[in-house]
Amino acid sequence: MDLQTLLDQRQITKYHLSKISGVPKTTIMDICAGRSEIKRCSAKTVQQLAKALDCTMEDIMELSSPCDGKAGLPKDEDSFECDLPPFLTTSIEAMKKAQAKLDRGEEYDEWDCDFCDLQSSINVAETEQIISPDQAWYLREKYLGLKRA
Repeated sequence: MDLQTLLDQRQITKYHLSKISGVPKTTIMDICAGRSEIKRCSAKTVQQLAKALDCTMEDIMELSSPCDGKAGLPKDEDSFECDLPPFLTTSIEAMKKAQAKLDRGEEYDEWDCDFCDLQSSINVAETEQIISPDQAWYLREKYLGLKRA
């Protein structure tokens, strides 16, 4: 099990874990995204996480990385869609509905508005460091058909 899965099971957001543990949100985001490994965290960070999650430091150290060790990419890309802010989730849902209408052959003149709204929401979430750059590109590729250069 990785940290994100543990948070999902306990219905705790990364932001809330940061607040109750004192560990910076960016550190928690990096661990959940696989950019940092728990095994490389300081003992103080592990202790803070363990105390906040009401488990032992050993339990925290046994959490796996969400990434494939060789490629450094998430094992489960669905984790990129966990814990998204409500404004971004709303934009994604609007884009899904717009695409479904087009796929059914319905006339829908506001697709470009939904596209721009989603792109804007992704950009805001990335700029505000609510989501990681990797998450942002995953969402752009999946929902907007954009490719990273």
